[in-house]
This record gives sequence, C-alpha cells and structure tokens, in this order.
Amino acid sequence: MSQQFDYDLAFSRNIGWFTEEEQQTLRNKCVAIAGLGGVGGDHFLTLVRLGIGKFHVSDFDEFGCENTNRQVGANINSYGAKKLDTMVKMALEINPELEIKTFDEGINANNIHEFLTGVDCYVDSLDFFVMDARRLVFDQCSKKQIPATTAAPIGMGTACLNFLPGEMTFEQYFRLEGHTENEQYLKFFLGLTPAALQSAYLVDPSRLDLANKKGPSTFIGCQLAAGVAASQVMKIFLNRGKVLNVPWGLHFDAYTNQYKKTWRPGGNNNPIQKLAYIIAKKKMAI
Repeated sequence: MSQQFDYDLAFSRNIGWFTEEEQQTLRNKCVAIAGLGGVGGDHFLTLVRLGIGKFHVSDFDEFGCENTNRQVGANINSYGAKKLDTMVKMALEINPELEIKTFDEGINANNIHEFLTGVDCYVDSLDFFVMDARRLVFDQCSKKQIPATTAAPIGMGTACLNFLPGEMTFEQYFRLEGHTENEQYLKFFLGLTPAALQSAYLVDPSRLDLANKKGPSTFIGCQLAAGVAASQVMKIFLNRGKVLNVPWGLHFDAYTNQYKKTWRPGGNNNPIQKLAYIIAKKKMAI
C-alpha cells in the first residue's frame, strides 16, 4: 500500500517517550555531523529517525569493500560512490522533508564557520585518525557555545564524552597541544576510554596500525555508539535528564557486560591518565 510521507505519522511511535511538543522541538533542531563513514552514517540515520529535521553533514571519501563490516552505507552497489551522496540519499528516503546542507570537501578552516552556522549541536564522527579537523571543530564549538558530543565505537561497546558550553573543553580534557601525531592518537584513545573495558578481549593488538592509520572495528560498536549519541543529543535539546560533561564520561561494553561512569579530573593531565600514557607509549614504542 502506497502512502504519502507525513511527519507526524512517521514519528508517531516516538510519542510516549516524547510529547508531541517535544517531537516538534526535535523537528526544528539542526545537528552538524562531520564524517559519514563508520559511526557517522549510523549517527546520521539514527538522528533522522529520531525526527531531527535539519543537518549539516560533511565527507569527502568514497565507500569501498573494506568498509562493509561497519559502515551502514557500504554495500556492493555503493562501492566507489561518495559517502556523502549515498548517506544523504538514504536520509531523504526516510524523511524527504529534511533540510540538509552538505560539505563535500570535509571540514577545514575555510568552511568551519559555515558548517557551524545555525547549528544546535555537533556530533563528532570524524575518522579516529583525523586530529587537525577534529580539534578545529571542537575549538569552534566551544567558542560558538555549541554543545558537542562524541560517542565512539570501541570494540563491542561505546565510549561517550560530552562538551557543553562553558564547561571543560576538548583541549583541556585531551591535552593534545605540542604532541606528535602518534602521541595525539594515543592520548585521544586513552581519554576516550579511561575504563579500558575493551582491553580484555582484543585478540590481535597488532591490528592497531598507527603507521598506516588503521585499526579494528565492529558494526556492534557503531550501532551502540549511535544510540548513545542520539540519546545525548535528545537530552540536550529537550533539557531532559542529566547530561554529563567531561571529565565525566560513559563507557558501555556489551561483550564484557559492563557499564562504567568514568571520571578523570584534569582529563589526560590526571595522574592515572599520565601513568597509562607512559605505559602505553612504551608498549607501542611511540
């Protein structure tokens, strides 16, 4: 049976968890997402199905066979296609009324202002190894008073950190300034996952290849991360429930059946984090 799209009907099953008024609030919010690959595609479509009505999205890459295990837009028909075009098409097939502004060159100093103009929340979905653009976006979010969240797929779980206006910033937490590229990767990883719940079941550590900017990942982690990120965005927009800001964080691991609320005062400047950094740096010969 053919039906015309109707926003209220399409998202009517959200009502009960949200009021009709709250659903309309979500409809009128704008979310910026940088990166539509592994976790970014899941973040995007999850927020679309939540009923968010406006997006600024960026990606310059194409899908390949190697993306199949974890990227929701990757399939034999999308190999070689632009991730941005593919994901926007999928989103519009869910909600054809979406307002989407696209950035097909990625995010840089030349377009960061436009990328964040009119945005109500930023969801970090950049590739793990993209540090310059990540630092730029979070810095600008802080200056523009835009709440930002990062929910990363870690093994078969997810680690989530929020950066709210007027609170501890991305740089104050991760302390990346003055460090080499590989040192920044390590500090970012340790800051994301202070509970290290995933370390118990990584069967082949050699698959983390900093030199070639590759690491193992699962669709399980991406799906969990998308749900957590969307819940944070919803709470921020509707002012419902406590939103933790760094140095507080969340880490849930479905494989180990564990959930941790993490707390690292001073971020990576915390003595526990400093010790973890020294040990990991020596182990990885960075």
